[in-house]
Amino acid sequence: MINSDTDTLEPPKAGFRQLMSWLHTWAGLTLGWVLFFILLTGTAGYFDTEIDRWMQPELPPAQVGLDTAETAALLIDQLKVEAPGAERWFIGLPSGRNAIYPLLFWQGASVKEGASTVSGDYYVDGITGERLAARDTGGGQLLYRMHWKLHYLPVTLADVLVGFATLFMLLALITGIIVHKKIFKDFFTFRLGKGQRSWLDAHNVLSVVALPFHLMITYSGLIFMGLSYMPLIVAAHYGVDGDARQQFIADIFDPPGLVEEASGESASLVPLTGLVAAAESRWGEGRIRSIDIRHPNDSNARIIVYENIERRVASSGERLVFDGVSGELLHEVPPATSAAKNTRDLFIGLHEGLFAPPLLRWLYFLSGLLGTAMIATGLVLWAVKRRQRVEKKHGVPHLGLRLVEKLNVGTIVGLPVGIAAYFWANRLLPLEITDRADWEVHSMFLAWLAMFIHAVLRPTERAWIEQLCIAGLTFGLLPALNALTTDRHLANSLATNDWVFAGFDLTMIVLGLTLIWVAWRVRQKRQATTTAKTLCLGLESGRALPGEPL
Repeated sequence: MINSDTDTLEPPKAGFRQLMSWLHTWAGLTLGWVLFFILLTGTAGYFDTEIDRWMQPELPPAQVGLDTAETAALLIDQLKVEAPGAERWFIGLPSGRNAIYPLLFWQGASVKEGASTVSGDYYVDGITGERLAARDTGGGQLLYRMHWKLHYLPVTLADVLVGFATLFMLLALITGIIVHKKIFKDFFTFRLGKGQRSWLDAHNVLSVVALPFHLMITYSGLIFMGLSYMPLIVAAHYGVDGDARQQFIADIFDPPGLVEEASGESASLVPLTGLVAAAESRWGEGRIRSIDIRHPNDSNARIIVYENIERRVASSGERLVFDGVSGELLHEVPPATSAAKNTRDLFIGLHEGLFAPPLLRWLYFLSGLLGTAMIATGLVLWAVKRRQRVEKKHGVPHLGLRLVEKLNVGTIVGLPVGIAAYFWANRLLPLEITDRADWEVHSMFLAWLAMFIHAVLRPTERAWIEQLCIAGLTFGLLPALNALTTDRHLANSLATNDWVFAGFDLTMIVLGLTLIWVAWRVRQKRQATTTAKTLCLGLESGRALPGEPL
């Protein structure tokens, strides 16, 4: 991502490619650490559901494949008890990787009529009908949301920061393509152990091997948040008052006429069996994602049946709207109501990758890691080049260079340590602790902060080695921690073909071993460099080195 010979913020007065090189460098460096955070947490989000399951080991195996009509009837019976008088009932059906347990949700229920709470939600065991209970955790969903919400920051500030970072990455990708005239030749060139040249080769290879993915994920990310980045367009047509944006969202995602206001007249809700059969005859068995019931037991009740989108690239599916009393089909809402929305849904679907089967999901994940490594090698390359110039002149590194070096260590290695700490906290924090999910996240950022402090206090080369070892151990020992704290250990997972738990543990072992290997390689390189410098100093001074004859 970074390839320039200039240290100044002033654009060069040379030719077009030199200007692109300058722009490539500073576009990548300016928000490089933010981009690293976005890409790493976003890449983890491609296995958010699997991480969710690992972080709640009390839950049973996935219950996909249950009879849809029977499960829907079971959930409706529970809602009648849990949420009488509600304005809305919602049931999620176990229909695939992203929906593995039956879900209950309700709003506006009447406590006077016996509702447990005004609003609420929980998962249900689709076999026994019992409420599923598990430890409080942010899970993989939190990591996924973190890559655009940045967690602790206000929503508006996070949107602006992520938007600029994404725009800078798109700019760096485009200028990088322009700068590298021999981009495909460079892809087949990697010179190991050559210092700056090796970092540049690694950066080129990582940039090229998943370039289509990097371009897609960056451009679609801008489209994903387009409504936040261009609010004046919405304001020009809908106004700026508090309800304007909600009206805009309702018009886009719930076209007018689909749902009526409650009439106040009592009426029995139609059984869902016929509606389920009608939807499955249209989409296929087990293809219903959820059923949304507005104003249940009212004469204006509406039942909206949503298609499962896991087999669609676009992020929206078809909806069928039924009369909640007669069961008559009132509306057939297509996945996209306009060309613009269809284009947006297509790019969002590509960005999220919810449609991806296991092999393609792993390609998404590996491509995300390559993008993260591309950012990391670019940041390191910038620092290595400047460090080598300073050493050739026997000068003292300026504050900016030292700051970049410390930020590189604390971010490139410190952030993975923080994510590992997040998983450790999930297993070690007491189950009954208040705000347990929040403390998991606090543990992640406290561990990350500790890595920044360590990077500042230790010599840079030593900090790299030590933090890589810490990262390797914290990831590699997670399966052992899992075995000590739950009965869902690796041997059990392999014996029961539970590939979610087995896959998580095996991935952690591979990550841990890889990081330990990288630490060893960095240590070997450091020792070789130290020996070479000592030899050079001895030759320059004209004195014999230890062990050499006078």
